[in-house]
Amino acid sequence: MNAVSTIDMPWATVHLGIRLHHGQAFTACGVSDGSSAVTAIDPAPQSRAVSAESWGAGLAPVEPGGELPDALSIGELVRPGLRRNPRRAHLLVSTVLGKHLPTDPRVVIGAGNRLADLVRDKLGDREAVVLGFAETATGLGHCVAARLEAGCYLHSTRRSEPRATTLTGFEEGHSHATSHQLQPAPAEIFANDLPLVLVDDEISTGDTAIDAVRALHEFAPRSQYVLASLVDLRTAADRDKFEKFAAELGSRIDTVCLATGLVDLPAGLVDAVAALPEPRLNPRSVQPGSYSHIELPWPGAVPEGGRHGVLRTDAAAFDDALDVVVDEVRARLDAEFAGRPVIVLGHEELMYLPVRLAAGLADAGFPARFQTTTRSPAYVLDEPGYPLRRGFRFTAPEPDPTAQRYLYNAQWEGENPVLLVVIDPPADTPELVAPGGLVDVLTASGADVLVAVVPGADPRELHASRRAQASDEGAPRNARGREELVTDNHWVGESRGAVELAVGPNDFPAPLHGPDFGSYAREDVSWLLKDLSDVDLEADVAERERRIQAGKAHYAESLPVEYQPDAAYRELFDRVLAESAERLALAVATVAELVVAERGENIVLVSLARAGTPIGVLMRRWLASGIGRPALDAPHYAVSIVRDRGIDSVALDYLAHHHDPSTIVFVDGWTGKGAITHELTAALDAYHAAGGARFDDELVVLADPANCVRTFGTRDDFLIASACLNSTVSGLVSRTVLNEKLIGPRDFHGAKFYRDLAADDVSNKLIDTVTAAFESIRDKVPAAVAAIRDSDRTPDWSGWASVEKVRAEYGISTVNYVKPGVGETTRVLLRRVPWRVLVREADAPEHAHIRLLAAARNVPVEVVPDLAYSCMGLIKELSQ
Repeated sequence: MNAVSTIDMPWATVHLGIRLHHGQAFTACGVSDGSSAVTAIDPAPQSRAVSAESWGAGLAPVEPGGELPDALSIGELVRPGLRRNPRRAHLLVSTVLGKHLPTDPRVVIGAGNRLADLVRDKLGDREAVVLGFAETATGLGHCVAARLEAGCYLHSTRRSEPRATTLTGFEEGHSHATSHQLQPAPAEIFANDLPLVLVDDEISTGDTAIDAVRALHEFAPRSQYVLASLVDLRTAADRDKFEKFAAELGSRIDTVCLATGLVDLPAGLVDAVAALPEPRLNPRSVQPGSYSHIELPWPGAVPEGGRHGVLRTDAAAFDDALDVVVDEVRARLDAEFAGRPVIVLGHEELMYLPVRLAAGLADAGFPARFQTTTRSPAYVLDEPGYPLRRGFRFTAPEPDPTAQRYLYNAQWEGENPVLLVVIDPPADTPELVAPGGLVDVLTASGADVLVAVVPGADPRELHASRRAQASDEGAPRNARGREELVTDNHWVGESRGAVELAVGPNDFPAPLHGPDFGSYAREDVSWLLKDLSDVDLEADVAERERRIQAGKAHYAESLPVEYQPDAAYRELFDRVLAESAERLALAVATVAELVVAERGENIVLVSLARAGTPIGVLMRRWLASGIGRPALDAPHYAVSIVRDRGIDSVALDYLAHHHDPSTIVFVDGWTGKGAITHELTAALDAYHAAGGARFDDELVVLADPANCVRTFGTRDDFLIASACLNSTVSGLVSRTVLNEKLIGPRDFHGAKFYRDLAADDVSNKLIDTVTAAFESIRDKVPAAVAAIRDSDRTPDWSGWASVEKVRAEYGISTVNYVKPGVGETTRVLLRRVPWRVLVREADAPEHAHIRLLAAARNVPVEVVPDLAYSCMGLIKELSQ
């Protein structure tokens, strides 16, 4: 019979089958709801079942002293779990990594050592550089590098570090937080031509490894790569794809692992997991636990981890510093918690130092286990055999107060362990101990918590000291005349230091806020803009249009004179706003809930100034209102994007250094023909190719009449009140300016604050009116969201096709002079030189204000019954 162990649970069945093949252990694991079949595994004579009872222990079998047995099956290395992720709903919980399960630290280090020995077989006597993948494999990678005595170890990072420079990056497609940044200090310790060992806890399809190798090879080509993982779960097709990629690259790519296997998942798993009941998190005890704090000594010149690179020459100093830390912690534990076991908790990417600390305690006779917090939300269920029995969700202590972090299990059967939380200074903030913070949720569960803060090395000081070391020791020059970096008595390959970074320095201008800049409340939006209020930028509309069309100026280099409509138009605006408030509110709530449903609660709204800004403010207001959902305080920024010039790269740098790039959601008001959708994708691709973080390019809009985005509140071409006016409905802020005479290389794009128009400002009237309508539409939101999610949202770009048709029929030289939709037509009449307006229906209410504007400016209105939009504005070609 097959070696299959089955755990029956109220909601699902987890299957695990094992066989040996080519000396490695294979597995298939799946989750079903009782109706979906899981593929059977052919038996093998050497197969052995993993009992259901052993799964809950969370540890692979170990010998006395924490040694791993000679042979490990995949069933001893991973346990199947679940997570609510639209890309990947299963989670393989490692028993030897110390991430989700409290693990003997000697097991964690032993797994890394065993993996390193396999790597050495592939490298032979060649020197290598080692890269660990954040967040899960940062400690594992360091263990491999230490065993290999690698010249340099670096791990990728998702933390925003304002003192560091990002060298390059790559993506992780199925992850909850996709962008990996590399921040070696200096670049030369990593950017060389030595073989590169990439370490991860598992290879699922190999796509992440391929993306990483491709990005790194473009940056610093190498002749050999070794991909090392605890388990390799690639299918035959995945392996074939990997072989083809290696041939395409022209480099040797070796793979090593402790066990290989297969994952078989039932159809509809993502939806099935999403439909499960909310897990019970943050258990509470009648008697809260205690909290205490200790500052640990650590030399400033010794890197505490691999975020900015660790050299072989750092190893001895690290070990010496660690001995001092172990002694300090032992003394504190003896004095405060004598005789009790301890679980050492690292924080996210800070894994190696805590696991070494836990191993030092274990070697000194303390019962010790190790695990870490994580960014990854997983499904918790307190059922025998399921690996994630207990879960904690807490506010990130780093400067990202809306971000959620997680910790699983943190318990020891039959024991009452002390939880020793090891953090570095960026995590030692008031949020750590505030309500909802890590210390708060742990002590509320009854745990006694000791927080140990390890000073971290400043990447700027590491950069300077390593450069000084190379200079003092007379570093030889490479073929380009640049110094190569010494690690001990020899040099690490040929430097790729000639590659310059697009991200640049890490000093950023401060965001602007109302009432000093703009009329929105401070909490509604942070403007990532340079204040140009005192600069004379306005030009006559006709002359400005003539220069733009003649190619003598770009539209973003100056501003049009702000046209202020008459009293009749203002009365129309008031009436339109009152009549459309509920329609606007429903569209706002729908798109906001759609974003949360598909991107999660940990989001940062970034509106494209200025049309996107009122919509971003309203989305933030809806999420914070607590109407129809728990209140969510999402940060909101406004940034500049300019057609043909791209998005503000300094603003992107700011966002990447202050937030996880995967949480950024770009917001605009509406789509015209889709030009800004194209512009955003191209700009973010160019930013990433230049070494910046990877941002999700999916644009979120209130209205998508162009059919060019997937996430929207409606696809109707209707009157959005925020499109009716200029700055007086957009926080009194001008359109954005990109003029090289005014905007330096480390400046945000610019804009003006029109304080003199305060008497005519209706920005907050619009926001408050739509916000007041939230309560009345709350019951309609779930159905509206469901209708969009159940529909075919694939962009067909039909709007662009219709624009091309109009351009050809009217003999217009470029689609840039055709502005489709109510919002874009309004813009033509307010700040361009209009030629004519096309409308589908002569008296349609959604363009009543447009007809008023057209009459005031003597612009003809033409009825075109088969028009794809409600209306279109055509710009006059002044050169004709």
